[in-house]
Amino acid sequence: MNSKRVLSLDILRGITVAAMIMVNNAGGEVSYAALRHSVWNGLTPCDLVFPFFLFIVGVSTFLSLRKYDCRPSRTVLIKIIRRTALLLVLGWLLHAIELLCAGDFDVIRHLRLTGVLPRIALCYAAAAFAALYIPRRRVPLLIFILLAAYSVLLVSGHGYSLDGNNILSVIDRSLLGEHHLYRKGIIDPEGLLSTFPAIAHTLIGFCCGALLTGKDSDAAQRTLRLTVAGFILFVAGYALSGVLPPNKRIWSPSFVLLTCGVAAMSLGTLAYIIDMPGRCRRCRLFEVYGVNPLFLYVLSEAAATIISASGAKQTIYAVICLAFPDPYFASLVYAVLFAALFGIIGYVLYIKKIFIKL
Repeated sequence: MNSKRVLSLDILRGITVAAMIMVNNAGGEVSYAALRHSVWNGLTPCDLVFPFFLFIVGVSTFLSLRKYDCRPSRTVLIKIIRRTALLLVLGWLLHAIELLCAGDFDVIRHLRLTGVLPRIALCYAAAAFAALYIPRRRVPLLIFILLAAYSVLLVSGHGYSLDGNNILSVIDRSLLGEHHLYRKGIIDPEGLLSTFPAIAHTLIGFCCGALLTGKDSDAAQRTLRLTVAGFILFVAGYALSGVLPPNKRIWSPSFVLLTCGVAAMSLGTLAYIIDMPGRCRRCRLFEVYGVNPLFLYVLSEAAATIISASGAKQTIYAVICLAFPDPYFASLVYAVLFAALFGIIGYVLYIKKIFIKL
């Protein structure tokens, strides 16, 4: 665990990015339930993917800032601001490509301002600044305040209503305007208000990064402590689910605790299997995704949009259906092949030691 990179974190990040690419690129109109997001309340395996990545962003933020003793400096601040701006611009660029491929050339007026990359950018920036300017012992208190305040907003603002009266929808329409909103539903899954519990989510990852790499105990104790912390988070989320059900679209507090709990236990398990005994060569498949994660994700999203707009996706899927008539399985085969393509790209970058940081 004293190496420059934490292999278990790279592997978990790689598994997550490969899953992100796969679940976003079903071949046909249908796909297995496990590969679809919950329509509203509930939790599917697919719903774990993005929260896992945000959790990992928090862990990575700790690993990055500990080199500077979590103290603000001109170098650190420029690095945070530059990365945040880059992620925002890339997110908006992906949306612009989607609009252009759909034949909408009024990009500025119709550009969606929220999304996966903008949420990552905002959560990373908020977690990083909190780490620099708030004593570490007070970060758990900040997490509690964010989740408690958001819970009150959900209860008092019809946060579980799937209609335009939901406070999340009201705020997005008021601040972003009708033309810059999510177009596939009433509630934006990466909307403004739900960014606050997502920040708490990222900060939980930050705290777990401290548990995983702290110097106050040996590797086995740190791994056990992280796993136990994950179990406690999961139990707390399960208990809260009776009052505030898990819901990815509104990023409910129970959703935060449940998914962070599973992510922490997963990281703890991987750390025990991989980091302490030594490098696990069998995990190299996912490491190639994990060392260039955002680059591969951005490239896959741009490629998916262009391939779909060109009609090539429909042709490839039709060919797959000839070999596999079951539309569900054929859709899965397309998704796996698409994700594998970017694994090959990641492997080429990996063997050439090219690491593109976004």
